[in-house]
Amino acid sequence: MEQKAAIFLIEKEAVSPAGRPLMLEKVMFCPVLEWMGEVLAASGIKRVFVACEKEWEEEIRGCLPQMDLTVATENKEAEKDKFLEEVGSCMMFERPALPFHGQIGEFSTFKELMDASLYCRDDILKHHVMNGVAVIDPGNTYVDPRASIDPSATILPGTIIRGRSVIGPGCEIGPNTMITDCVVGEGTVVNQSQLNGSTIGSGVRIGPFAYVRPGCKVADGAKIGDFVELKNSTIGEKTSVAHLTYVGDSDVGAGVNFGCGTVTTNYDGDKKYRCTIGDRSFIGCNTNLIAPVTVGEGAYIAAGTTVTKEVPADSLAIGRADQVVKEGWAAKRRAIKHSKY
Repeated sequence: MEQKAAIFLIEKEAVSPAGRPLMLEKVMFCPVLEWMGEVLAASGIKRVFVACEKEWEEEIRGCLPQMDLTVATENKEAEKDKFLEEVGSCMMFERPALPFHGQIGEFSTFKELMDASLYCRDDILKHHVMNGVAVIDPGNTYVDPRASIDPSATILPGTIIRGRSVIGPGCEIGPNTMITDCVVGEGTVVNQSQLNGSTIGSGVRIGPFAYVRPGCKVADGAKIGDFVELKNSTIGEKTSVAHLTYVGDSDVGAGVNFGCGTVTTNYDGDKKYRCTIGDRSFIGCNTNLIAPVTVGEGAYIAAGTTVTKEVPADSLAIGRADQVVKEGWAAKRRAIKHSKY
């Protein structure tokens, strides 16, 4: 009879040096139990029974959200027998287990788990390469088993892809890039940057040295350049945030140009506020946008301006002190300074 259930006995003895169950330790960034759940679900197993200590129940449930799950923290043997009566034949894992080399292998110690993780990395990369992904340096690339990479993508050395990231067709990722729980659209290039918990459109250019924090949505054709940080913001189509800029808690339209050194000052020490920047706006270098503030479509902000109130559409905002020039001042200062020696 085809097996439709599995039993995991997570005992107190099978723990890491830190005291965590080995089945909850991570291999290639993924908890072993979650990885096993993915493998079992793909094979048609729908029901899972786990016997464990009470303190680990919540984390175990988080690893197996797709399963019809029974967790026993008391009367474990009796609960297991009851489960067996209901499901009949099932897979039984009395020791920690890990999928690698196309099979499910058991292990007993933390060292065995770490040794097996090297094989798991190779297995994952081999799977992607066989599908057509160009992994330039497999010995220097790490991919989470939950991640998805389109066969036409290229992964350069030093790349780490974590969580349930999705890398789209024709992407070039790396070198020295980490992507965690992101969706990356077709033809996007991410160079020496970190992306977290965000959605990136198609044809986007990111990096080098960009930092995208969780909650961002970057639309098609945008440019996020060097030393740019985004946080909880939307960036419109073909908007350019080229360098040395912080955009936080902001809604930015399409075709906007950010000059170097722009900052959205979204936090007053107590609360965070949002900025709204309209389509085709031009934000001059060294602009401070004091949230909450709105910049209308097509508006220009002069370099060095601090914006504290709404800028209407198609207007020019200038908010800087008038320049003062004192002719001859520098020469007089040098003469006074040199007369002391």
